[in-house]
Amino acid sequence: MRAREYLSQAYRLDQRINSKLDQVQSLNELATKATSTLTGMPRNPNRATSTMADAVAKIIDLQAEINRDIDRLVDLKRDIVALVKSVDNTEFQTLLEKRYLCYMSWEQIAVDMNYSIHHLYKIHTGALDTCDEILHRDT
Repeated sequence: MRAREYLSQAYRLDQRINSKLDQVQSLNELATKATSTLTGMPRNPNRATSTMADAVAKIIDLQAEINRDIDRLVDLKRDIVALVKSVDNTEFQTLLEKRYLCYMSWEQIAVDMNYSIHHLYKIHTGALDTCDEILHRDT
């Protein structure tokens, strides 16, 4: 795996976690909207027990999945931090941390580091080349 793909994994995993959190919120809203219908008619014994119970079960399953993803994200970020720290150039380290651990945009990084976007891209290429060397050396 190339350095760019390796480093970008954390951002993609973070996006999936946020998407699942949105799903939990949606399910919570659905569960609070669930109401019972009162009628004098007898119930069909084969009918599902409760929309709320189904929603709560889905929420619990999704929250467990989110917790597993968060554990993976923490482990992945720990590995990425180790990779970034193994880069000798502090300028490369700063750029990699801002981009792949803080998820900052190129524009934000350029302003923070006081570089033009074009120069920042050149530094990024050098940083990725260094990370590629480290990844290939360690495998």
